[in-house]
Amino acid sequence: MTAHRPARRRLELDERRDELLAAARAEFQARSYDEVSLDQVAGRAGASKALLYHYFSSKRALYTATVKQAAAELLACTEPDPRWAPDERLRRGLEAYLDYAERAGTGYVALLRGGVGVDKQVFEIVERTREKIVARALATMGLAKPPPALHVALRGWLGLVEAASLEYLRHRKISRDELVALMVRTAVAAVDGA
Repeated sequence: MTAHRPARRRLELDERRDELLAAARAEFQARSYDEVSLDQVAGRAGASKALLYHYFSSKRALYTATVKQAAAELLACTEPDPRWAPDERLRRGLEAYLDYAERAGTGYVALLRGGVGVDKQVFEIVERTREKIVARALATMGLAKPPPALHVALRGWLGLVEAASLEYLRHRKISRDELVALMVRTAVAAVDGA
């Protein structure tokens, strides 16, 4: 029975940490990094500021943890089904990406526009996520050794996807279907050009 207790205690600690992260994500999605205070996060979580510091050494550490969690969710929700044809993977991946961007709202915008400025850890998380997305695209093409130009073209295309998503979220000048179709056409053009 003693061996069972530590596992339960650990689960409770993990659950509390997850609650704090959820509260932080909600705050960071509603406002920019600079506008969020640890008091607001603690209040939303129904916890003390001291408890936040027990799990996260600073506001920056809390934000970095939320970025890691968000990056993992983005990769999970855009994971293509290998049974789909490549064009279907691309279209569904873009739709899932836009779903994620719309759900994250201000947090997505703040992250791509700088979040906490030039924070090295946040930048590395975002870069690793971008590289995983490009690696997925290359894997879909089934090339044993893709040419460097193709990697560069896909990174450029991903930059277009991010900028177009931000423009769409901000202004909604075109429909979502038009945006997805545009991003598919630009992906094809980028691959053909490489």
